[in-house]
Amino acid sequence: MSGPDRLSVAIVGGSGYAGGEFLRLALGHPHLNVTQVTSERSAGQPVALVHPNLRGRTNLKFRKAAELEEADILVLALPHGSAARRMAEFEGKARVIVDLSADFRLKDPEVYRATYGEEHPTPERLNEWVYGNPELHREELRTATRIACAGCFATSVILPLYPLLKLGVLLPKDIIATGLVGSSAAGASATEASHHPERAGSLRVYKPVGHRHTAEAQQELPGRFPLHLTAISTPNVRGILTTIQAWIPDGYSDRDVWSAYREVYGQEPFIRIVKVAKGIHRYPDPVLLDGTNYCDLGFEMDLDSGRVVLMSAIDNLVKGTAGHALQSLNIAHGWDETAGLEFAGLHPA
Repeated sequence: MSGPDRLSVAIVGGSGYAGGEFLRLALGHPHLNVTQVTSERSAGQPVALVHPNLRGRTNLKFRKAAELEEADILVLALPHGSAARRMAEFEGKARVIVDLSADFRLKDPEVYRATYGEEHPTPERLNEWVYGNPELHREELRTATRIACAGCFATSVILPLYPLLKLGVLLPKDIIATGLVGSSAAGASATEASHHPERAGSLRVYKPVGHRHTAEAQQELPGRFPLHLTAISTPNVRGILTTIQAWIPDGYSDRDVWSAYREVYGQEPFIRIVKVAKGIHRYPDPVLLDGTNYCDLGFEMDLDSGRVVLMSAIDNLVKGTAGHALQSLNIAHGWDETAGLEFAGLHPA
């Protein structure tokens, strides 16, 4: 174990993109000491061989999960279903466990079954986990020892909608969200669809209906309304740009949308409203957020039709995965919420 000012962290599945991103952030955190990183396929190899951006930052080598020792915090970056099936193996290894997969995000076992087409291995334990969206669950996270990190596309849908639904600025009717998603959201394992000649330069609709993150968004958003998600793959490596079509009540205007965002997100360290009249960066753009934990929100209204177009941009590996995991841990331990997450992004990128 580490001393009182530095907690030890073990990352299981650290050779993938999500685990590697959490490792990158944790290595720069003032209160964390990464002591173990596991990978079955890369065991015995230096971490920097798989994550070359970390050269000179760590001398750790990957080990097998069977060699895992106790730590203060255990971060699980495993394929879907693996963490839930192996939780008994991990429970005794750390007081605090963070899961980056979808295994514990949904609270209703029936919704889980309908969403993933299988029964949850431990349905009785789903309510032990706090959904790791800091903007919505800050108070629950303060005492959390089990954190289920939110999905990246779900995050890009939830954050722009939540204040407006909470304060009644949107009508409870069909809401349509379209996400342009970078290739890293598919993970580090290569597939035919991710093969460079097939992916480069392509804008491919890969999930026009039935996206699994719909269930997360419906669970987290206030009220009951039809929510429709469509996902499109882009040639970009990082980032999600989501546009959402929704409708406002008669008599509402820009001012009501601004007011809702300011009321709910006015003190949020990683939410920015991007809606300016001049320049080329008038709305959210995910390329400006590469490596950052920000979510940029924007909107534009068509008063003639009562339609509002909401926009959100995130880095899917940071605010969509490892960043909000670290932000949640900061809250759970009473640290500065921005610790380890101060990177402001690059321009031009």
